Amino acid sequence: MRTRSLILLILLVTLTFLGAAWLIVQPCLAADLTGRVVGIIDGDTLEVLHHQQAERIRLNGIDCPEKRQAYGQRAKQAASELVFEKEITLQTYDIDTYRHTIADVILLNLNRGRNTRWDLCESDC
Repeated sequence: MRTRSLILLILLVTLTFLGAAWLIVQPCLAADLTGRVVGIIDGDTLEVLHHQQAERIRLNGIDCPEKRQAYGQRAKQAASELVFEKEITLQTYDIDTYRHTIADVILLNLNRGRNTRWDLCESDC
C-alpha cells in the first residue's frame, strides 16, 4: 500500500510539473513573430533572424524533399525565390523533434497575407 501511495505521489508531482511547464511554453507557441529570412536550409526549412538571432523554422503542413533527394535542389530554389531576404510574419504552432519551430510563413507585402506553403505547392518543384 505504501509503494502505491508513493507511485501516485510521484505521478502527481510529475503531472503538476509538466502542466506548469506547458503553461510557460504554450504562450510562446501560436504567436505571431516577424523577421527576415537569412537562410534557406531546404525546401521546407528556413532560417529567420529574430531578435538578432537566427532561428530555424519548419514550414507547417509541408514536406519537401531533402537537398540530396530527387528535386531537393529545386525545392530549395523555389523556397529561396519566394522568401529569401524578405520580411515575413510567422504564425508558430509547435516545436519539432530537432527543436525547430513549426510555423506558417506569411508574406504580407507580396501576396496579400497568403500562406507561403500554398505558393510553394503551386510551384514546379
